[in-house]
Amino acid sequence: MFKRLKKFIGRYRNLEQVLLIPYRSYGTYSRLYVFGRALDNEPLKIVQDQSFLNTAKNTWKQFDSFEIPDSEVELIIPGKIKLSHKTNGEGYFLFDKTLQENVAENADEEGWIDYQLHYKGEISPKTKMLEDHFKGEFLVPPADAEYGVISDIDDTILHTGVTSFLKWRLLKNSLLTNAYKRIPLKGAPDLYQKLHHGKTGKNQNPMFYLSNSPWNMYEYLKLFLDHNGFPKGPLLLRDFRTPFDRTTKPEKPHKQKEIANILKTYPDLKFILIGDSGEHDASIYTEIAAQYSDRILAIYLRSVKHKRQMERVRSVIDNFDSTPLLMVNSSEEAVAHARENGFIK
Repeated sequence: MFKRLKKFIGRYRNLEQVLLIPYRSYGTYSRLYVFGRALDNEPLKIVQDQSFLNTAKNTWKQFDSFEIPDSEVELIIPGKIKLSHKTNGEGYFLFDKTLQENVAENADEEGWIDYQLHYKGEISPKTKMLEDHFKGEFLVPPADAEYGVISDIDDTILHTGVTSFLKWRLLKNSLLTNAYKRIPLKGAPDLYQKLHHGKTGKNQNPMFYLSNSPWNMYEYLKLFLDHNGFPKGPLLLRDFRTPFDRTTKPEKPHKQKEIANILKTYPDLKFILIGDSGEHDASIYTEIAAQYSDRILAIYLRSVKHKRQMERVRSVIDNFDSTPLLMVNSSEEAVAHARENGFIK
């Protein structure tokens, strides 16, 4: 709060500390797509037994961010590459590069490649460097992957209450509940593990997680996925736009843009799309499937108990036949369909 006051009155001039947050992302043996953010903040600390008050404090810290704009960040894969890029006005940096080196040689058995981030911007003698370097990772799917899975998070694997009156349950669940106490929808971790391991039961099919939540929620959602045993995968959120944001509004919805980028990155890989009937997943997924009819193996939409939403979704899917589309009330229904179609063991 004191730092916010200093910034408001124009007394906030020097960085107090530097925090580089690398987001789990993806690439190929010759393409890098790494996203992250530079902040003048302390790292977020979420513990399993924290009090309601500390949960509320963490929520405040997630959104009370102090961006480090127009500063150089260096990315290093030891023995392979060294790249630099400047943060934008909100502290974000994106390394979207075609590479000469085969970085897949550095991948572990599941396809994850470690990299280092170094802050190269100007600092004062009083600035605290929280780490000598910050560690990140991105996924290069194994060459023998059978297919990929692109899944929504909100009300698909995590109940948010997005359809509740005035979205009050969404606010309570997302902002005032400890990530360790959030409960995944029944059977979801098992379904995703089965899809991850594929029809052999031993594969490493890539998993991609999408959410309309802002990047401020990244650590919270990553912790939820890891704690509940979901397969590790890139986590793709969105920039939080305020009414005062003058930057150009994206031409396409966040999820549609991210799915198109994934499909473009892996032109030889087919995908299963998983979402819910509560927001716009039906419209986005069917549009993607119509455009890439030979690339989408199936669409699973988890039913949300909301009459008006279900009527709207039915109007979208009733005449859609480009790709198998299943409305499911439980993870078991998706498992049965996936097994029947040879997607899982």
